[in-house]
Amino acid sequence: MARTQGSRADITGPLIRDHARRLFARQGYAAVSMRQIASAVGVQAGALYAYTPDKQALLFDLMESHMRDLLAAWRDDPGASPLRRLEDFVRFHIDFSLDHSDAVFLSYMELRNLTPENHARIAELRGRYEAALENILRDGIEAGVMSVDDPRLATMALIAMLTGVTNWYREGGRLDRQRIGDIYWGLARGAVGAA
Repeated sequence: MARTQGSRADITGPLIRDHARRLFARQGYAAVSMRQIASAVGVQAGALYAYTPDKQALLFDLMESHMRDLLAAWRDDPGASPLRRLEDFVRFHIDFSLDHSDAVFLSYMELRNLTPENHARIAELRGRYEAALENILRDGIEAGVMSVDDPRLATMALIAMLTGVTNWYREGGRLDRQRIGDIYWGLARGAVGAA
């Protein structure tokens, strides 16, 4: 099927991704049809298949691009102290998550809807990001500035805590991002037994 008159591939493709991300995050992957996505974009349903083979491929593409963007944006400074690196991670994760809240929601809540092969690929990317934090914790333990019984479990707990901010934060609310970062940094310091 042809694109709607006046549509352009460089505009329509990103619109499909944006509307699909928003619809999947608001209604859930299983509840959203390709027809709904097409309607939101303003194209015929068949036109979507010029951009994606199917809904599963679209979900995977959204999750993979989010994880690749996250990994590309995170910059660790191994020369800095472990506590400084942890603070940087905390503030980075909160800011990135709030800037990409729909993508974060998909990455955590819709993993169950991926095929086993796609799930394994996303899990590998997530594992790389989690390893970045785990390395910081291990360096902190080795330097004697953190006390953590199980660095892997602490990594998972910290990421869950930091990601949770997307569930309640609202722009213009009682706390601004800087203050939230300060509070969460204090929580993270306590969680790792930092002096």
